[in-house]
Amino acid sequence: MKIVALSDALFCIPVDVHTADLFEGIWPIPGGVTLNAYLVKGEKTALIDLVQDRQDAPKQVEEALASIGADFGAVDYLILNHLEPDHTGWLRQFREKNPKAEIIATAKGINLVKSFYKIEAGLRAVKDGETLDLGGGKMLTFFETPNIHWPETMMTWESSTGTLFSCDAFGSFGVLEGRLFDDEFSQTELAAFENETLRYYANIVASFSSFVEKGIQKLSGLSIAYIAPSHGMVWRKDVAGIISRYLRYASYSKGSAEKEIALVWSSMYGNTKKGLDAVIAGIEREGVPYSLHRAPNDNVSYILADAFKSAGLVIAMPTYEYAMFPPMAYVIDIFRRKHIHHKTVLRIGSWGWSGGAQKEYDAAIAGLKWNSLAPFEWTGNPSPQDLAVLESRGRELAQAIKV
Repeated sequence: MKIVALSDALFCIPVDVHTADLFEGIWPIPGGVTLNAYLVKGEKTALIDLVQDRQDAPKQVEEALASIGADFGAVDYLILNHLEPDHTGWLRQFREKNPKAEIIATAKGINLVKSFYKIEAGLRAVKDGETLDLGGGKMLTFFETPNIHWPETMMTWESSTGTLFSCDAFGSFGVLEGRLFDDEFSQTELAAFENETLRYYANIVASFSSFVEKGIQKLSGLSIAYIAPSHGMVWRKDVAGIISRYLRYASYSKGSAEKEIALVWSSMYGNTKKGLDAVIAGIEREGVPYSLHRAPNDNVSYILADAFKSAGLVIAMPTYEYAMFPPMAYVIDIFRRKHIHHKTVLRIGSWGWSGGAQKEYDAAIAGLKWNSLAPFEWTGNPSPQDLAVLESRGRELAQAIKV
């Protein structure tokens, strides 16, 4: 993709990456992802963030710079808002092309430059609120925003254009395919990107929602015209909207989720599925919207996104060798790691020669702060009486969500 001007001295270099690899080695990105680097030109030149060496991304950045008469050697400052390798993986090669550029990051970021890339010279650690004058009216200010989503993360502010280089905050999965700004997409496309923004947040940022709120509060005094993240589109029309959505996502971790139910299920031979169908019938009678995911058929990335935003959960799984069905045990562990807290939850499931799933399940969810309704288990094929109870439990859960 070609370089895109935000102003006469500020440019975005978006690189669309299509890959079968998993993001962070765990999250699928069938729609790809964009890696954004930025160039700010004053009397001196700053490059904000790099790319990973995949699908000729460094070559694409180099060609984009050349299109405006620049190159890696012309960079005076390399600003690393975040040291995760998708933004820094090409750092050693950059240093070989440009040994004079000063590499700027937070103190924790500089430590990671040393440990990840074994670079010791030409480094500068900046503090919260510190500025860098590029000349020509271009002044950069650095704001530490730790744990959005690594401890060393910062954001960079360019005051003359009102541009916030927000790193991983306000980003999304999905490629841009020749466009960059939010007002260049249709409402249908924006809705699809909102889904991928939520999935990105739930997968990458959800564990650190309290830090998201602190970071947004810290930056609330800025008059922001552009939000320029490291992944996804640049926001210029609906800056307030994407900030509002991030605050809403952060609130999900505190129990202010949508009045919906995420049903997550596994079934070995169909008996647990029969019980789940009865629960769904009860939910539908109450008119509460729901999502439905089967583990392991559906990737946990998508399960996590719907569970994160929903006030209610149904966990439906059989007992497997005296314990939880293994794919569901994995889902529960991901919920624990990503702080899927403050949900109203119904757990159901069948068992054959012996139970045991409930005992392991109770221990696994002990720290999740869930409001658990009375669980229901049955042996083998559910009886008509079992199905009647399960439908009633579905209605009970839906009624609790509607309150």
